[in-house]
Amino acid sequence: LRLQLTVLANFSDHENPAVTRILFSPNDMLARGFVKDLMRENNLIVREDAMGNIFGRWEGSNQAGGVVLTGSHCDAIPLAGMYDGTLGVIGAIEAVAALQRSVSCCYCYRYLNARPLALMYCCTARFRVLPFTLSLIHPSAVHTLPPGAPIQVANEVGYGAATTREMLDAVRMAEGDVAYFVELHIEQGPLLEREGVDIGVVTAIAAPAALEVKFSGDGGHAGGQLMPDRNDAGLAGAELALAVERHVLGTGSTDTVGTTGTFEIAPGAVNSVPRDARLAIDIRDIDGPRRDGVVSAVLESAEEIAKRRKVRLVSRIVNQDPPAGSHADIVEAVAASARDLGLSTMRMVSRAYHDSLFMARVAPMGMIFIPCKNGWSHRPDEFSKPEDIANGVRVLALTLARLSEGSWPRDEL
Repeated sequence: LRLQLTVLANFSDHENPAVTRILFSPNDMLARGFVKDLMRENNLIVREDAMGNIFGRWEGSNQAGGVVLTGSHCDAIPLAGMYDGTLGVIGAIEAVAALQRSVSCCYCYRYLNARPLALMYCCTARFRVLPFTLSLIHPSAVHTLPPGAPIQVANEVGYGAATTREMLDAVRMAEGDVAYFVELHIEQGPLLEREGVDIGVVTAIAAPAALEVKFSGDGGHAGGQLMPDRNDAGLAGAELALAVERHVLGTGSTDTVGTTGTFEIAPGAVNSVPRDARLAIDIRDIDGPRRDGVVSAVLESAEEIAKRRKVRLVSRIVNQDPPAGSHADIVEAVAASARDLGLSTMRMVSRAYHDSLFMARVAPMGMIFIPCKNGWSHRPDEFSKPEDIANGVRVLALTLARLSEGSWPRDEL
């Protein structure tokens, strides 16, 4: 499994150990081919939809109850690592392969799946709104994408739908098609490693609200413009960044986090009073109303700062996705599977965005976390131990078996 993850990591625009693989770039297309070949080698029925999502399916004896779906993404932000997302795809293939191998085992309790099992290679990070989310849920939300973006995607993967509506109609899943969705992932946080726990049982996923705030002043010469006469956009931005921290800490909850991740000032010269400031702000929580209360407070602070500092303000909410709770069936299935394998567990929330957050809108979802070194992610030294990877795959296999209402070979996984 680690070898497959390493092969996948080398489909990258930067040299190993860094991974840069933008969706539908040449290296992503190579990665997609590699994953499809792995699916076929494990006797899965492979298909690719008009958004570029890849599915591998293993039929079950009961087609009426919906598919048990697992998967994640394989694209990577610039200079990322080799485990984020990819573990949930390569690990899922190995989990299903382990169940398949047990079918031909003549000396152990064999696995027989009732519901079909399927793997999904999700298209995710190229656009603000995940393409597969649109394909499943919100055809009306396509206006949030850049003009022509879905058609561009279709053409790049060889489908060439004439209109966005045609594409969405072609890939949309019917209600009940997915019985459960489970995602295996590195924690992207330090808690499991710090506490010496094998498996994280995810109970909820925090969702971000993204804000864009622009302050505009009049600028001027750094020496010639007197302090009382200035309307410094940079200082307005700095004050708002501190207000974000203040409002987040004011909730008293460690589940509320806020980040001013982008702070740009113009003209950006040492001898010029900042004329413009643009801030991109990320506020996350597993409690939707509490997060939205922080959003409102930040926007109110922006208005107050703009008025007091005599700068012009333009602000907007870029997105405000709802948080999601894991389904009780999946939480219990993950916990029971870990217990069967003698692994320790911790119930925890995810503070990072995941494909599961969007799948929660159409199906019961849950996640399995494994430890990662120092909690590091989105960087080249992202790392999980082989034994932790193996534990996660084994837990995923047993969880899929439980949710598919089949029988499973505990001793063989």
